[in-house]
Formats: sequence, structure tokens, C-alpha cells
Amino acid sequence: MTIPAKRLNPADLKAIFGLEPANAIAYLKQKGYAITWHWQDMLDQAHDQAFTVTKAMRLDLLSDIRVALETALQQGHTLKQFTANLTPILQAQGWWGKQIIVDSQGTAEHVQLGSPRRLKTIYQTNLQSAYMAGRKASMEHTTNTHPYWMLIAILDGKTRPSHRALHGQVFRHDDPIWSAIYPPNGFNCRCRVIALSEAAVKRRGLAVIFSQGKTFTETIETGTNKHTGEIRTATVTGIRLTNPQGHTTTFRTDPGFNHAPGTGVANALKHEQSST
Repeated sequence: MTIPAKRLNPADLKAIFGLEPANAIAYLKQKGYAITWHWQDMLDQAHDQAFTVTKAMRLDLLSDIRVALETALQQGHTLKQFTANLTPILQAQGWWGKQIIVDSQGTAEHVQLGSPRRLKTIYQTNLQSAYMAGRKASMEHTTNTHPYWMLIAILDGKTRPSHRALHGQVFRHDDPIWSAIYPPNGFNCRCRVIALSEAAVKRRGLAVIFSQGKTFTETIETGTNKHTGEIRTATVTGIRLTNPQGHTTTFRTDPGFNHAPGTGVANALKHEQSST
């Protein structure tokens, strides 16, 4: 049901992504709500239109969680502060710990509701997507002077090899690849994108890549509905690139992240940016 309408905290995100949270807050505020039972119920661009937390089956509960996220963005709350503020609210709502819950099909299931681990996932996933949507809106506003976008990965021991392979790759802002691989490209993805002028690209000796002929899409299985036996699937986009050593590397988005956050609401974010 949809109704229209290394641990990271906001200070870390601002340092990594380099923007004030105004556009990120606008992205979060413009969403409607969606009631979902499994994460596979809502994928990709649907997250631009509606806010959801799996197994949060009431609108008042979803509203409380979203207000906590908006407050974290506005006031720069750390994960610890976010968790401390939201935990008693969720406990008072009865949405905490492992419980037997009846899903939308009337089937009872023993599930995990609120927990520190779940709040960490909610916090990081929603804040990273919001910041990236805001950053993309800002970059689209300057494509006349900075038409080239470069992927930047955090190169440490936690970086996935496929994300490391994207580090330093440059595409034009209007290359269709950005509709799929603009970060985040998976849970806990810390990649970002920077905009470059033509002069900067030449000065740094960077090669501009064209994705045509290098991309592919796949439909992959993401699990089975244990009540109906339905095999769930998701579409992912991949790209084959050649690294500096001359080896071919392949990158794929994670299931559910096959889109650029904010693409569906870019005009609203641009309006928010121009009015601030």
C-alpha cells in the first residue's frame, strides 16, 4: 500500500559528500509513505516516491521514524543520538524486539522489529540516499561549467573490490550510466561523485568513458516467499571497465539500488535549492 504525497553520522556524510543537508532534507520530506513487509516489495525508483520501513505496518509508526530521520539531518545527530531518541518512541509504540506479527495476507510470522542493528540500517541507508539525492541535484545545476562526473570510493579495507574498480572513472553527466550507478549502489556504500570542468579533466589527464556497449542488465533472484513459493527477482545494472593495469573488471549494483536516488524528484529538489 502506497500513500502519495566505519560508522557514518551526518557530520561524516557532510565531510564525505560536501554539501549542506538542505537538499537532503527536501528529498526526505517530499516522500509519501508505503507499507511493506519484505524489502523486495519496494525497489529502485519507488524509494524516491515513498518512505518505508519493512514490517512497520502503521502510518503513525512510519511517521515517527521519518520525523526522527529529518531531525537527525537538521540537527546533525549521530547514530548514537538517533538511536537514543527513537528507541523509547518505538518501544512505546510496541515496535521493538522479536514478536509474532500478522502480515497483510493474514499470515502470522515471528519477526524482528526494532533493534539497535535495525536502527543503524535505517539511519545509514536513508541518510546516504538523501544526501546523494541532494548532491545530484546540486551537480545537475552546474553541468554547464562542470559537465564531467567522477566516481570516488573510500579506499580502505572495507571497500568492496567492485566499488574500488569504479574509483576514478569519469563519465559525462548525461551518460545514461548515471541513471543506475549514482551512489549509493548498495547497503553501506560510501562512494560519492564529484563534478569536474573540462579544464580539470585535461589538467589531470583523465580519460572520459562512454558507457555505450559496456553496460548490461540482469534479472537476479533475491529470495523466495516462504508462504507462496514465489521466487522474487530484481533487475541490476552492470558495466565492464578496464582498470589501469589493463584488466577487465565488472561492477554490478546491489538488488534494490538499481537507480540514482532523487531522479524521480529532481525538479522538486532543484526548486528547493533555488529558493534557499
